[in-house]
Amino acid sequence: MIDVRALRENPEPARASQRARGADETLVDQIIEADARRRSALQEFEQLRATQKDVSKSVGKASPEERPAVLAKAKELAEQVKAAEARSNEAGAEADRLARLLPNLILDGVPTGGEEDFVVLRHEGGDPRDFAAEGFEPQDHLALGEGLGAIDVKRGAKVSGSRFYYLTGVGARLELAFMTMAMDQAVATGFTPMMTPTLVTPAVMGGTGFLNEHSDEIYYLPADDLYLTGTSEVALAGYHADEILDLSGGAKRYLGWSTCYRREAGSAGKDTRGIIRVHQFNKVEMFSFCRPEDAEEEHARFIGWEEEMLRKVELPYRVIDTAAGDLGTSAARKFDCEAWLPTQERWMEVTSTSNCTTFQARRLGIRERREDGQMYPVATLNGTLATTRWIVAILENHQQADGSVRVPEALRPYLGGLEVLTPLA
Repeated sequence: MIDVRALRENPEPARASQRARGADETLVDQIIEADARRRSALQEFEQLRATQKDVSKSVGKASPEERPAVLAKAKELAEQVKAAEARSNEAGAEADRLARLLPNLILDGVPTGGEEDFVVLRHEGGDPRDFAAEGFEPQDHLALGEGLGAIDVKRGAKVSGSRFYYLTGVGARLELAFMTMAMDQAVATGFTPMMTPTLVTPAVMGGTGFLNEHSDEIYYLPADDLYLTGTSEVALAGYHADEILDLSGGAKRYLGWSTCYRREAGSAGKDTRGIIRVHQFNKVEMFSFCRPEDAEEEHARFIGWEEEMLRKVELPYRVIDTAAGDLGTSAARKFDCEAWLPTQERWMEVTSTSNCTTFQARRLGIRERREDGQMYPVATLNGTLATTRWIVAILENHQQADGSVRVPEALRPYLGGLEVLTPLA
């Protein structure tokens, strides 16, 4: 949630943010007007309640002749106070509803536009391989995975339907290898590892900003009034909900390892082959609670840690600055790392890191008491450190002519020293 007081004092940054996102900037004025109605209704209620208290106190002091009129006045005021309280609550609820519709304000420098308007910041990891020069046509990750006995989508579909799969044999080992490597790296840099819940309450899901225009992507269990999470960011953000943190010693950093669930609504026909876009996958996610003035530096650290992992698995990748219209509700800025996908000759997102500034913390009631004794909302950041989709990039980029796959050197200790994944006989 945004700071309504700041919005009231200077609405132009919010209007500019909405324009950059391609969203409705009149929402800003609706919020300001609703907030004015809320404050007016609250003032009316408090004035009437104060008058009611004064009249009630005067009953005992009134003469027998005056008392009936005073009691009648007190009764009339009680009804007025009750009605004013209802109007105040209604105005407050509407102001809160509208305020929660406004996405986070983007930071200076975020590109304007939609999904295709990102800015490429740099290319890393060397040039993509020239398979033609090597004398063979590359296989896609599913053909490689089936040959290695690593991926089984046919039985996944038989058991659960489309966009489900099994990781089998070396496929299961490979995922566990780079996920464990990610956890080791994060622990070495001060993160606390956590296995998080994958079911959360509406308050936590809404507090992180996911119950908005993308809510159709989320699995909901009505019998339990719980949501399946599409990222451990949700559970990690909710970990300190309604708490007061001590950040005097620096950021609190957590690493969530969880299974994630996404309905992939609206993705019919997109990435239907293999395991690029699926309903269930695993992910290791970085999360940080820090002071707002430290958030941009923390964001730079997050992208650095993501790139360190991509160097370890020896992938050619690029870093993009995501355009405003492609940001999630909570993100004020987002950087993605995209690995090269040889068989499709395109870049595929493999990591993402977002600076959510104080947006989630305000909604979840997460604050810090500073040295001056005052309470301030904290900033939250998240970032992918490894996920199932990496198997796609690793298999395709490190394949060899005979269908085997070279194991990146940094991964070998996590696979028992295995240097090459060989096809089944």
